[in-house]
Amino acid sequence: MRLSGKEKAAYGIGAVGKDMVYMLTAGYILYYFQDVLGISAVFTGVLLMAARVFDAMNDPVMGVIVAKTKTKFGKFRPWLLLGTLLNAVVLYAMFAIPESVKGNSLLIYAAVAYILWGVTYTMMDIPYWSMIPAFAKDGKERESLSTLGRTCAGVGSAIITIITVKAVEILGGGNERVGFQYFALIIAILFALSAIIMCVCIKEKSTVDMETTSIGEMFKALLKNDQAMAVVIAIVILNCATYLTSNLVIYFFKYDIGGEGWRNTYTLFTTFGGGIQILSMMLLYPLLRKKMSTTQVFRTGLIMEVVGYVVLLVLACMNMTSVVLLLIPGFFIFAATGVLTVLTTVFLANTVDYGEWKNGRRDESVIFSMQTFVVKLASGISALLASLCLEIFHISDNADAALDVAGSSVMGLRFTMTVIPIAGLIAAFIFFRRKYILTDEKVQEIADTLKEKANG
Repeated sequence: MRLSGKEKAAYGIGAVGKDMVYMLTAGYILYYFQDVLGISAVFTGVLLMAARVFDAMNDPVMGVIVAKTKTKFGKFRPWLLLGTLLNAVVLYAMFAIPESVKGNSLLIYAAVAYILWGVTYTMMDIPYWSMIPAFAKDGKERESLSTLGRTCAGVGSAIITIITVKAVEILGGGNERVGFQYFALIIAILFALSAIIMCVCIKEKSTVDMETTSIGEMFKALLKNDQAMAVVIAIVILNCATYLTSNLVIYFFKYDIGGEGWRNTYTLFTTFGGGIQILSMMLLYPLLRKKMSTTQVFRTGLIMEVVGYVVLLVLACMNMTSVVLLLIPGFFIFAATGVLTVLTTVFLANTVDYGEWKNGRRDESVIFSMQTFVVKLASGISALLASLCLEIFHISDNADAALDVAGSSVMGLRFTMTVIPIAGLIAAFIFFRRKYILTDEKVQEIADTLKEKANG
């Protein structure tokens, strides 16, 4: 029995809510800790890196826990609801640090809150993505559900990217610390509501029973699934490049382009980019998919993103401050990001069938734990690189308005947010082309083989 329209809509709503929360943390925690709270760039970078790596290593463990869960409410929904409610509380606490908390107490508070945020987010994110191969009846429905989830997640991310800076300014009356507190509260409530809607509307099927593995067996299964590992490595490289720029773009508008109206130009840029990313997921990806294989679409997306970064670097080095011209590279970068984001889930879903075909096991939760693993690992690495850039080039301070910074600092910022990503994208292109073998034809061949085996 296929998922109903109501269940698909609820699944999409859940994606919007959870990625609003994720983007608020991933996109603005560095800025919040450093520019708003005054925590040093080095401490912030090390904290974000260490916490993300620690949390990423826990993701496969959570996959096993989900696989072993058996309740009258199912194996997915209990974790979806519990993880969401806990994460919403932690999210608010992390962005509502009292002004009386200072010095070492501030560092401890920030570290504990951030680590707890990652752990509780994993509790709901793993079962969310694990439902795709468990509920979908075939490769076509699985790709459709993957696209829906990723598209709606992109909508949630885009909403936060677009409105955060202006919303914080308005809610705080110019006080960013107060603004972030109120904004986080609103997002936490919306997040909880989206999870409740999803858990009420989606009924778990009896077909979602999965084999369980020990921790040792789990890691052996991952190591044996060479295609899953190929996807993980390529996506880590790709995400590091993209996240490095997303961490630094707010500083680019505040300290490079600058001016009293930097929030308006930043919001215009991110609004355009968010819209392009959503349209890319909804329209460009399906259009490319009709004409190209998944691997061809992947390579096309990488080329588009490299072109965007090259144009951005050229315009930045020409001291171009016109936000309209910056929309040109923004189009290529955001459009490519939308396409590649959808493909991440599609590729991982394909490796589930591959693992069963090669190793005789369907490890949905284990494989899909890689979804958040790659995101968190890449996010941690990019956050560390971004914080080191800010520290080395003395870009950030605790001022409320944009300040003039040295020319060498500006150039350092420009090269860090463009040249390093270009190198990463090229590396991902080469690696993926050499290692990934799951073409559309191969995926269909594997699906046919498994179907014959199941019927035989």
